[in-house]
Amino acid sequence: MSAQILLVEDDHLNRFALKMLLEKNGYIVHEAEDGKQALALMESQTIDCVLMDIQLPVMNGVESTEIIRAHDGTLYNPNVPIIAITAYAMPGDREKFLKAGMNDYLAKPVSIQEVEQAMQNLLQT
Repeated sequence: MSAQILLVEDDHLNRFALKMLLEKNGYIVHEAEDGKQALALMESQTIDCVLMDIQLPVMNGVESTEIIRAHDGTLYNPNVPIIAITAYAMPGDREKFLKAGMNDYLAKPVSIQEVEQAMQNLLQT
C-alpha cells in the first residue's frame, strides 16, 4: 500500500509541483494550506508522513507540530514523522525545528530525491 503523505504548504505552485512529483512516485497525497487545516485533516485520515512548511497562515508549522506531539493519540498520531520543508536556512534553524518535534529538516528549494530520501529514512521503507 502506498504511503499517505500530508503536504502542508500555503504556496499553491509549490504545493502543486511537489504533489505531482510525489504522486508520480506512487504516494497518496493529501493537501493543507495551513496548520489548522492539517490538524483537521489528520483527524479524518491516517497519515504516514507530514511534509510541513514552517511559515504558514492561521497556524504555523512549529505550532502545528507541537500540538501533534502533545496529543494523546485519540485524534491523530503524535508519533507521525514530520519533515520541515522551509525557506529558513540560517545556522541553528535545523536544530530549532528538530527541538520543536520535527523529525527532519529540508531547506527550500528541495528536490524530489531529497524528499523521498528523508521519507524513506523515517518510514523505514
